[in-house]
Amino acid sequence: MRCGFVSLVGRPNVGKSTLLNSLLGMKLAITSNVSGTTRNVIQGIYNTSDAQIIFIDTPGIHKPSHKLGNLMNKKAYNNTEGVDVVLFLIDIAKGFGKGDAFILNKIKDRGVPVFLLLNKIDQIKDKTILLEKINELKELYDFAEIIPISAMKNNNIDELVHCLKKYLPEMDKIYSEEDLTNVSTRFIMAELVREKVLELTKQEIPHSVTCYVESYEEEENLVHIQVLIVVDRDNIKKIIIGKGGSMLKEIGSRARYDMEKFLGKKVFLETYVKTLKNWRDEEKYFLELGLKDEDEN
Repeated sequence: MRCGFVSLVGRPNVGKSTLLNSLLGMKLAITSNVSGTTRNVIQGIYNTSDAQIIFIDTPGIHKPSHKLGNLMNKKAYNNTEGVDVVLFLIDIAKGFGKGDAFILNKIKDRGVPVFLLLNKIDQIKDKTILLEKINELKELYDFAEIIPISAMKNNNIDELVHCLKKYLPEMDKIYSEEDLTNVSTRFIMAELVREKVLELTKQEIPHSVTCYVESYEEEENLVHIQVLIVVDRDNIKKIIIGKGGSMLKEIGSRARYDMEKFLGKKVFLETYVKTLKNWRDEEKYFLELGLKDEDEN
């Protein structure tokens, strides 16, 4: 039996959460085209008859502009230590940039195998260009493996898992096969609402929104959920509510659909919007809003 921890790292928006979902065959982490969507460290547990792989999705490493950004970077760096393999994702369609070089410099001395994953190969039609890029990237570092993938299209995902197993230690499973993740159902429900906010408001509301489940009551065939949407300015609150509450209603409708799919039950969802000015620079809110664990400094 092979078992171990595998960390996914990279710049924002390179496809780490999409890859996690693809590997697990289910939607565990939210995704969007907005950079910085992932804020918490999410573990996804992959089980087969011969292996258990604990994948760790981390926030995208970026140049922070507020205390929340600093916290997200710290979480990403911390989760490249003590793992068995690091999967370093880059957006190969955009190429290897300064941000990628910065991350590589941070992780190359961790003393563990580093896989370079060239994501979004479906966007490169000329495969000779892909081969040229692979040859160039080989010179940057002694990567354990370089694997072209498309997390969105599931290209080479099985090959990635097969290759990973060879680098994991022989040991018994750490978690039971019923365990799927380290995060709570409440956390996933809140994230589904935040995903719909990002999806519907596009670039108007980038990082200034977070969501928190205030109430979660489960019955045999129905779940009652109340979600608080937190923003940092009143004008953003107005955008999320929309004319006559239309935007908030659409956010709730789309989120409820995904919640019911995840839970396998009918969901009664209530959503509220609240302004907490400058919450991203107020560390006192991070624990309260589920963005920081009690044992994090």
